[in-house]
Amino acid sequence: MEGRKTRTAVQYCVLLSLALGGVPGCGGDAKTAAGDAANPDATARMVSASRDTARQSGRRTLVFVGTSLTAGLGLDPDKAYPALIQQKADSAALALDVVNAGLSGETSAGALRRIDWLLSGPVDVLVLETGANDGLRGLNVDSTRANIRAILAKVKAARPNARLALVQMEAPPNLGDRYTEAFRAMFPALAKEMGATLLPFLLEKVAGVEALNQDDGIHPNEQGERIVAENVWRALAPLVSTP
Repeated sequence: MEGRKTRTAVQYCVLLSLALGGVPGCGGDAKTAAGDAANPDATARMVSASRDTARQSGRRTLVFVGTSLTAGLGLDPDKAYPALIQQKADSAALALDVVNAGLSGETSAGALRRIDWLLSGPVDVLVLETGANDGLRGLNVDSTRANIRAILAKVKAARPNARLALVQMEAPPNLGDRYTEAFRAMFPALAKEMGATLLPFLLEKVAGVEALNQDDGIHPNEQGERIVAENVWRALAPLVSTP
């Protein structure tokens, strides 16, 4: 049987926009798609009913908030690691719907700006992958830390029963030992402070391996994505396997 499809960030925002009466916050593509709907009111009722049915059936929603590494830049969305996580959940007979809310080029500040919008929809488990673009730009670690802390705090306030996971990320070595060490240490410290599960470095055993990455040397190819999915699932499975 074909596995369930993950929703991409734009698809998710369109559904929320329709269900919530066209609330802005997803960017031009999402708003245009919502505006082009033949009958927004009827569609909104259908989306709301669908979400209610999912709740009644006991299904939970796992949302991945991340950068291009989560969005699956350069790949078919069904090959990105969140889609592979959906397949693993299906194979384990878990009543779980995976949403891929990755957005290419986003910094932690951008993730903070859109987290309220994402929290308008169902969130039972949230995985936060952010900071990679902050590190590439050499942004101040204290600012990145504050943004991540604020994101997690917003989730805890809006969804007190949601389970949180924070993905370990790394800064490029050319920024110097002091920066990279501070950047690396930020993630376990924040996970402990905010009561989140720390997931391993997203690109463990993939970063720097030419055969596992696309031509840009940064984004995993399909083979690399399978390893990324294993990295994530190994630590994430306990969070999604229990009620």
